[in-house]
Amino acid sequence: MKFREIKTKIVATLGPSSSNYNTILNMAKSGATIFRLNTSHGTPEDHIRKIDLIHEAARELNLYLGILVDLQGPKIRVGAISTPIPIKEGQILNLKHSSETTVSDFIPVDYKGIANDVKAGDKILLDDGKIGLEVLEIINGDTVKTKVLYGELLKPRKGINIPGNQASLPSVTERDKEYIKFAVQNDADFIALSFVRSAEDIRVAKRYMQSLNADIPIIAKIEKPQAVENLKEIMEESYGVMVARGDLGIEMSPEQVPIAQKEIIKEAARQRKTCIVATQMLESMIEEPIPTRAETSDVANAILDGADAVMLSGETAAGKYPVKAVEMMHLISKNIETSDFCPAYLDLGVNDDYEITPQAIANAACKMAHDLHARAIFAFTHTGYTPRLLSKLKPQIPIVALSDQSKTCRKLNLSWNIFPFFCDWDTVLDKELLAKLDELILSKTDFQKDERIIIIGSIPQLITGRTNFIRVHRIGA
Repeated sequence: MKFREIKTKIVATLGPSSSNYNTILNMAKSGATIFRLNTSHGTPEDHIRKIDLIHEAARELNLYLGILVDLQGPKIRVGAISTPIPIKEGQILNLKHSSETTVSDFIPVDYKGIANDVKAGDKILLDDGKIGLEVLEIINGDTVKTKVLYGELLKPRKGINIPGNQASLPSVTERDKEYIKFAVQNDADFIALSFVRSAEDIRVAKRYMQSLNADIPIIAKIEKPQAVENLKEIMEESYGVMVARGDLGIEMSPEQVPIAQKEIIKEAARQRKTCIVATQMLESMIEEPIPTRAETSDVANAILDGADAVMLSGETAAGKYPVKAVEMMHLISKNIETSDFCPAYLDLGVNDDYEITPQAIANAACKMAHDLHARAIFAFTHTGYTPRLLSKLKPQIPIVALSDQSKTCRKLNLSWNIFPFFCDWDTVLDKELLAKLDELILSKTDFQKDERIIIIGSIPQLITGRTNFIRVHRIGA
């Protein structure tokens, strides 16, 4: 039961720079607990190979490494052009749906309805806003004629955004359904749903999973203004949310993103839901071995705001220094978490919209742990519900989740300050169980006999949402 040095969890995206065993192993050693598979790129076979490598690293390190399958969603992208194309201000550029890779008079787009979804005067942004276009006219019903407002080198498969426009693509595309099936077949721990606009988008994905007799937790990616407007309802339907700042900063004004980020994290705390902050966190480390000071501040502020996890995208997927990027995330997190800016715990009170008894017990556990100088809070759990409640209260001592489900152990590695441990004991709280717990603690940690711990869970058996006991225990007493 080795405790990580940091409480904030790190999500690392796998790609060409990191899809090998040694890199995955070293990223996990450096603090990555969840690995993201970006289904916008690669093939199912590519992703299966990555999954096998993650499992191999988890076995070697004896860690519970989770897998997040990130769906492309209704994302419009540039086609698989054979070579990058220089785009210059003032030039005329045509966009057209095509599967061609070598073109001279237009840029291929993977979306058939592009010409139907824009009109003269609309703005089109490519590659996270690095290239800006203005629509001049629609030609022959299938070609969008544009003028370049500003440009740079356009690479294959870069994203296309039409700010303020509702593309006619469904929220869960046929491609998404194939990858949901893929996630089910390969026992993924999370599915990230892209370009969520309403709670109904989450329900659509859930219904499809139900048709597969599956139930994988859904992370709703907040990257459209409509999602911010419908945040409460979206979060209620989701396991958690991701602040996907790349597309969010294009779909809405960039200066609005910091406030949106704080609002999303705050609502996640209110609903006791998991929150990931993502995109461009250490962007310069794609090319450089150290980040900018602004980037380190960005990561630090996400942690101080209350994020459960911070995510690396291009930094680990395509960057030159994937392991160093994880190491830097680790260092920033450690420095912030040990600072005076982190309170002993948060008092969130009780949210009357949800089951109040587990919340009250979690609140009491954190206060008792602080008042009694307890070494840790131990939570018996089947689904992870109880330790996740504790996690949102931000206690500075470890939350040890004792679960009889290895899948639950993997899921909890996305939640702040939770250290999952597989334990298939009978959870009747008697002398025999406490003796087993004492033996485990004294043999696997540096805790000492007679030190206090707090124990919470449900009796007579583990039932989701029925946390009903709290106990102060002296180790070995």
